[in-house]
Amino acid sequence: MIGNVEKRCIQLGHYIVETGATVRQTASVFGISKSTVHNDVTKRLSIINPLLCSEVKEVLDINKAQRHIRGGLATKEKYARKNNSMK
Repeated sequence: MIGNVEKRCIQLGHYIVETGATVRQTASVFGISKSTVHNDVTKRLSIINPLLCSEVKEVLDINKAQRHIRGGLATKEKYARKNNSMK
């Protein structure tokens, strides 16, 4: 069982680094919770593969810095759709 967890951590890490995906996007693709993804790529991966963990951390830091922009764009799109449906 432990081998599967280690393999999953490495797969998640590679996916995030290669695609620049957020934790939520990664969780959706792999069909697991975002809490599991976060624990796997921050805590477990630091023990299994520290180099990959540091690469993942860089991507997650960029995603964290950009999240307010993504949230603003989502809100803008929501109200744009709402206004178009009223016309």
